[in-house]
Amino acid sequence: MPNKRVRPEILDFTPYVPGLSVEEIKAKYGLETVIKLASNENPLGPSPLVVEAIARAAGEVHRYPQNHSPRLCQAIGEAMGVPAETVVAGNGSDEIIDLLMRVVARPGQDNVLCYEHCFSMYGLTARLCGVRYCEVPRGDDYRLPLESLAEAVDAQTALVFVTSPDNPTGLAAKAEELMVLSGVLPAGAILVVDEAYMDFTWPPEEYSMISLAQELGNVVVLRTFSKAYGLAGLRLGYGVLPLWLAEHVRRARPPFTVNLVAEEAALAALGDDNYYSSTLEVIFTGRERLLKRLPELGCQVWPSQANFVMFKPPRPAGKVCEELLRRGIIVRHLKSFGLAENIRVNVGTKAETEAFLTTLEAVLNG
Repeated sequence: MPNKRVRPEILDFTPYVPGLSVEEIKAKYGLETVIKLASNENPLGPSPLVVEAIARAAGEVHRYPQNHSPRLCQAIGEAMGVPAETVVAGNGSDEIIDLLMRVVARPGQDNVLCYEHCFSMYGLTARLCGVRYCEVPRGDDYRLPLESLAEAVDAQTALVFVTSPDNPTGLAAKAEELMVLSGVLPAGAILVVDEAYMDFTWPPEEYSMISLAQELGNVVVLRTFSKAYGLAGLRLGYGVLPLWLAEHVRRARPPFTVNLVAEEAALAALGDDNYYSSTLEVIFTGRERLLKRLPELGCQVWPSQANFVMFKPPRPAGKVCEELLRRGIIVRHLKSFGLAENIRVNVGTKAETEAFLTTLEAVLNG
């Protein structure tokens, strides 16, 4: 039989399932206008400088990009205050996750560790690479269980993942807490801190580990251009790694995975301080509005350091999401995270956030 040629762990593999697109929602419910607040995207759209850079790059797409994106890594290094040679760019931070698995985790021998109700790509990539994936329970009220992670590591643990700020809760760990975790890991284990939402923390210097990756020697920090820089559709992320590991990852990395257009867009995005500042202003203002208004509507809300808020409505979450969809508002039912009672909504423009709150009030009032 053909499936005998397929690895056993692939036979019952559960793929990542994205939500319906705006176009699919419009067609399904006969809507003309849909507000999408489900994927933690930048509500401002791309930077005008990015749009110009993409237009300029269009005439060069018959050329291969420069391998390993040295100009981009140099620009990231300068922006983040880290050596360029410690930066590895990828086709989304998902590629860096995959590369780390392939480079340091031995199939059939090692394990990687995270906690329950987390970003699905860690477990998905581990299983695809033939590496055992383990989770520990979260702490009370979904707290990040750093102590439990430290207790669960063993001699075969290759990678320990922590998302901070966390998806889907928005909770974040302080840098000093993560330093303690890195300090108690056994030799050979690497702490991977996924900082996809770090731009939205305040104050960021209390949370980010990016300046410590080289100093500590066993910490990798992941970042993305999908959120604060508005480049989700171009699939671009990067890791800041200890130099010894960055060199191995670059050797194992397939060539040209960061495309020419994405690289030019990222360079432009890094140079647009006005756009970045406007993004933070919209997110901080909208997040405070959600955190204030949702409890007034009878919802339980968790504090957030991200560009989204997790809440539990007073009515069944699945039905609330469906009623919002019928009215043209897309939010994320967290059933796929194992949190079927909860909903995640990302901050939109001021008008989008207010439309969501008004529509949610109408839904909750029946």
